[in-house]
Amino acid sequence: MCGRFGLTRPERLDLERFGIRELPPLVPRFNIPPGSDILAVRERDGGRRADFVRWGLVPAWAKDPDIGARMANARADTAFEKPAFRSAMKSRRCLVPADVFYEWQIVPGQTRKQPHAIRLSGGEPFAMAGLWEYWKAKDAEGEGMVTGALLTTEANALMARIHDRMPVIIAPEHYDAWLDPRTPAPALRDLMQPCPSEWLEAYPISLMVNNPRVDDARVLEPVEPAR
Repeated sequence: MCGRFGLTRPERLDLERFGIRELPPLVPRFNIPPGSDILAVRERDGGRRADFVRWGLVPAWAKDPDIGARMANARADTAFEKPAFRSAMKSRRCLVPADVFYEWQIVPGQTRKQPHAIRLSGGEPFAMAGLWEYWKAKDAEGEGMVTGALLTTEANALMARIHDRMPVIIAPEHYDAWLDPRTPAPALRDLMQPCPSEWLEAYPISLMVNNPRVDDARVLEPVEPAR
């Protein structure tokens, strides 16, 4: 799964690479939990734009938006079939910019898991594969809400030492194919494979990241791993 991530240097985002002209106002985020508003690049009305969606997908058919608390992640291997995700998987895909994500490793003999920060080896931003939906309560007035989920896949060799799942990372040359609603399912499945281990680096960090109220650079400081 992917339970936390960060976009710590939003000024490094390459707008041209994402195919957008502008971004909404952004501040550095180091510890983004589900339930937060997250930046998403989407195809809308014949164009592409970046705006905020609520992390925790609420299907259009849901009676209660609280279901989104259980829908932060969607498994790549079942998203085409699961009722909550299959409609969005076909035509409402997005890219979620980040420059770090976090996973927790089981430590034998200890009750607390060891958190790790994972990022590209050069530290530059990357894009995680996501889905989005529009939800509005029946007979409600005003605007509805746009929500989203991150897709996860099996771990690559580097990640397998930490956790058995990881977010789907889309290479820049595949951004267009991922966002295009006409891309066929077999091609999408190919894009949802684990990225190469060589792309990533991982290191242990403190338990400070467990507290979503701690949203600053301290969560990125390396520590000696738990033994």
